[in-house]
Amino acid sequence: MSPPLASISSAYQAAIVDTGRETQFLFFVAFLLSFGFIRTSAHMIRAQVSWWPGNVRVGGTHIHHLVWGIILLLINGYVGVAIHPGDPWRDIVAVGFGIGTGLTLDEFALWLNLKDVYWSEQGRRSIDAVMIAAALSGIVLVGLRGWIDATTAAADAVQAVVGVTGLVEVIVVLANVAKEKFGMAILSLLFPVAGIPSAFRLAKPHSIWAKLFYRHEKRRRSEERYAGSRGEPFWKRGGELLGRLHVGRARA
Repeated sequence: MSPPLASISSAYQAAIVDTGRETQFLFFVAFLLSFGFIRTSAHMIRAQVSWWPGNVRVGGTHIHHLVWGIILLLINGYVGVAIHPGDPWRDIVAVGFGIGTGLTLDEFALWLNLKDVYWSEQGRRSIDAVMIAAALSGIVLVGLRGWIDATTAAADAVQAVVGVTGLVEVIVVLANVAKEKFGMAILSLLFPVAGIPSAFRLAKPHSIWAKLFYRHEKRRRSEERYAGSRGEPFWKRGGELLGRLHVGRARA
């Protein structure tokens, strides 16, 4: 094995396997990869790329990929709960469950609205669901578990500091997710301090936070702040962000 591969293998062994997080890690990776693949596939099919396989149809009926996702969730969920397989089957079940999760959540908007809204404005809820699931899975895999592991090897004073930091990280991530600030939620997984200002600022008007806590005046302020493209998720605001960067350079 070459030195770089040996180094990666050693780091994986120490950080994932030895800490008992391999099953969680495999689920997380399978979930993200399956979502990325199926979302790419949907765009390829919509663009009518000639060499890319089309939709699966049985007797003229389009079989949505959430059907395959639900089947995988049922099979792997039953095996994991009722059979309790040992290694390596436990890891294989985790991968299968992760793939099923990615396929199913990519069409979250469909089973929420009971109609095909994949390419409509309502279809954004599928992306939102995936971002929330990824953030929560990341907290369990990297954030909260990492802080807990770190505290076990430290003195009491250090444990308190690290524990509070981990708690702040979880609160900041969840606050940003509830306010539909998914970019800051993901960034907060790595740098908890980065998401604190965003967690205290106004939530987006259609977020869970706004629906639960905002009354008329505050909701109006939120709608004014996020009017236009600012109410869209960060991955749709590339043109606005590039425009601001261009204006800043021109002023300089």
